[in-house]
Amino acid sequence: LEFSRGLVMLILEKLAADIPCLLYDDTLFCHLVDEVLLFERELYTVHGYLSSFPSCMHILSEESCFQRWLTVEKKFALQKMDSMLSSEAAWISQYKDITDVDEMKVPDCAETFMTLLLVITDRYKNLPTASRKLQFLGLQKELVDDFRIRLTQVMKEETRASLGFRYCAILNAVNYIATVLADWADNV
Repeated sequence: LEFSRGLVMLILEKLAADIPCLLYDDTLFCHLVDEVLLFERELYTVHGYLSSFPSCMHILSEESCFQRWLTVEKKFALQKMDSMLSSEAAWISQYKDITDVDEMKVPDCAETFMTLLLVITDRYKNLPTASRKLQFLGLQKELVDDFRIRLTQVMKEETRASLGFRYCAILNAVNYIATVLADWADNV
């Protein structure tokens, strides 16, 4: 544990020196955040590192770094939403041929969107302060609202065929998202 603690102290010094140089390069900054998150996860799960010891998450929680992380996370989430909604399979259930698996007929875009929210949660859940976690939750709320607006726009295009395939897929997506969010309501 003391070796791990010493290693983390060296990493913190290196991060403090490198982060100012990486803040304005999205690709390198995202890679840094990914590596820090993977390192932290392995440190705690595999090596039994204590939560009372210094952590790399404190560096990611510092104001300039954190705001950049939040901005980049939002940017990439919006890009992912654009690509999932413009996909050929956006309104088709990936389990459409297996009736006992998918009773809700969830379109791929809705399932991908909820996976995106879950991945974001996994990325920020180990932040050391509740206020930082709440800022990420605020980002997730913005993304849910943005997705709702996008679904509404697509739905308005489909109003002339209210029993059409795409219109029904939108209703299934909304039902699925509401159900999953209700299930997550107890998740602290």
